[in-house]
Amino acid sequence: MLQIAFSPVYRLRLPEGHRFPMLKYELIHEQLLYEGTCTDDNFFAPSPVDDRWVLGVHTADYVNALKTLTVAPAMVRRIGFPLTPELVEREWIITQGTIDCTRIAYRDGVAMNVAGGTHHAFPDRGEGFCMLNDVGVAAHYLLETGQSKKILVIDLDVHQGNGTAVLFQQEPRVFTFSMHGKDNYPLKKEQSDLDIELPTGMADEAYLNKLYETLPGLIRREQPDFLFYVSGVDILESDRLGKLGVSREGCKTRDTFVFDQAIHFGLPITVSMGGGYSPRLTDIVEAHCNTFRVASDRFF
Repeated sequence: MLQIAFSPVYRLRLPEGHRFPMLKYELIHEQLLYEGTCTDDNFFAPSPVDDRWVLGVHTADYVNALKTLTVAPAMVRRIGFPLTPELVEREWIITQGTIDCTRIAYRDGVAMNVAGGTHHAFPDRGEGFCMLNDVGVAAHYLLETGQSKKILVIDLDVHQGNGTAVLFQQEPRVFTFSMHGKDNYPLKKEQSDLDIELPTGMADEAYLNKLYETLPGLIRREQPDFLFYVSGVDILESDRLGKLGVSREGCKTRDTFVFDQAIHFGLPITVSMGGGYSPRLTDIVEAHCNTFRVASDRFF
């Protein structure tokens, strides 16, 4: 049975008119239950992550500033959310959700977090709706506990995983792969182990072919024993921040291919949702739900 990290705190109350589609987390949960893809037994609620693991990738000064709500106003603006105790608790819970998913993935082959994919969080700062780097913290946890010796991060959000790239630039046991829009945020790109920049407007066939010709060979070459997948749906043509031209069906095909590679190579995979900013919430939720549907179909 597919196991999914979710808590009601994932949906943070934001000021009226805020541009982040926070409602999507609640709607993903509700839709998967409504259509019968999942039951309540598929979902588990994480507890807050232990600071020990957070401090493995984030600086003590930054973590303390978050927990005491003393983050500089300029950084709060770059993060994009009002700094509140509820926001900080949410970040700690989401991050533990991704750690919990790693343990389940070793048993079941896959586990998924309804939120996460906060790849713009750097060691000492946050930006772009990201405060803690959940994949970074979970990867550190796997390495430190000896559960993994080589990790591959597959980041297919439309925006470069700049924070994740910086976190692991000096860590050869984590290979960061980001396939993202060339002309998109962040303006200043960082150096991942492998960056593939995609031209504005790239549609299904070209996008998928690029993934097909890259991912299997990368897995063979790097020989990871664990996969993290950031499955952002901001690659959609409808996305107001994405600048690519991928259809919902193309996005689903992308997810299917990634999961099939995990199965083919016998690798456990943990999935964090990443971004999605289409004007219609239905487009965001349906594309994200497809990721869960495909995982359930392929693994169970």
